Amino acid sequence: MQLIKIFFLACSVFLTSGVFAQKSSPLKIQYYKKFKVPKLITSLGNFKDTMFVSPQVADSLLGISFKISDAKNTPYSISSYSFLYRKIVATEDEQTGKVSNTTSVKSSLFKASPLPQLWQNVIRENLRTGEELLFFDVIAKDAQGRVMYAPNLKLIIK
Repeated sequence: MQLIKIFFLACSVFLTSGVFAQKSSPLKIQYYKKFKVPKLITSLGNFKDTMFVSPQVADSLLGISFKISDAKNTPYSISSYSFLYRKIVATEDEQTGKVSNTTSVKSSLFKASPLPQLWQNVIRENLRTGEELLFFDVIAKDAQGRVMYAPNLKLIIK
């Protein structure tokens, strides 16, 4: 008899515990209005998309900021971008002693344009035909603070 009372008491506690629970308020999530992302253009000087440039032109472009705009020429600010320098280096086969060309990649994430002076100096010292300068994963912000990807910009040294 005592066991039955304990069983009913335990059942009533478990069944009524939901009554005393606090009710949670719904999460307040801020949604952005849907908007049509404009077609953006990434440019460095007069160059857009993938371009072939001479070492002298590439040297002069290193010191200027690249710009992001849309078809209406509305400017966008740069939130961040990655830069990759694919340079040509020599390697030697240890068994045959034969020297051949291969590529080496240097890359980093940046928050401001133009590139830092140290990067500019390293690239200028070694710039030669066949190397590439690539601005990729470019994230732009509009005046309302909305972020969006801008196209890559690739300069190939001819």
